[in-house]
Amino acid sequence: MFSTSLPIRVGYGATSLTALTLAAFTIATPARADRCDDLAKQLKAQIGGVGIGKTAANTIYLSHPAAKALRLGCPSRTVKNEVYGQAPARKPSPEFQDLIASAAAIVFTIPKPDTLRGVKRCFGRVGILRGNDIKTRFRRLDMRCARTKTDSSISISRDSSE
Repeated sequence: MFSTSLPIRVGYGATSLTALTLAAFTIATPARADRCDDLAKQLKAQIGGVGIGKTAANTIYLSHPAAKALRLGCPSRTVKNEVYGQAPARKPSPEFQDLIASAAAIVFTIPKPDTLRGVKRCFGRVGILRGNDIKTRFRRLDMRCARTKTDSSISISRDSSE
């Protein structure tokens, strides 16, 4: 068994020096929000009705009345950013398409008319002839549109190699 009667001395010089250095470093560097958090706040400020939800696993969940689900994917090894939206109907409404186009324009810094054209083009290709899952590329953006019996979704991303 161990004896507790022996006094143990701990040097406080190195510990206090480390704490002082750490405190000085944290005071010298300003606290910065993540780039992805800044994008989410920008989306909320520029698009009416967007609410910011929880953040989990490099994904910020957003909400909007025109969308069943809406999320912003943060940069990873394979993509720079990603905008995902799910419409509550099989055929997405013009409000939903406008929401996704606005979000993509803000996130990828592309003019909104161009992103709206790409979103409409992607949803226009989904159907009997081409199938219910379409992958297309427009203005260096990768778009994937899918539809089920009850809803439709779109995912817009840009490769990190560009």
